[in-house]
Amino acid sequence: MVVGICIFELHLPTSRGLKEKRRVIKPLIERIHQRYRISVAETAHHDLLQRAEISLAIVAQNQSEAERMLDEVRNLIDDEGEAYLTVWNPQVLEGLS
Repeated sequence: MVVGICIFELHLPTSRGLKEKRRVIKPLIERIHQRYRISVAETAHHDLLQRAEISLAIVAQNQSEAERMLDEVRNLIDDEGEAYLTVWNPQVLEGLS
């Protein structure tokens, strides 16, 4: 078993209020969770209008599966038109039993 984790940040240049930020971030988090069945949450910058930190965790059978899922999640985030990925810090922890 391996665990993949990632902390990433998004820039939301058109967000002028927290409601606008939530309108982008909440559906993105839900889409990631529903499509990949992984744990994902906004973890920092809650009060900033144009910045969000999101963290996720994946449990996989092997390293290649975890890396593939992280790549797919990144592609989904890159396709988000209202937010730009500014930080992507994935890690795969191996040898857990």
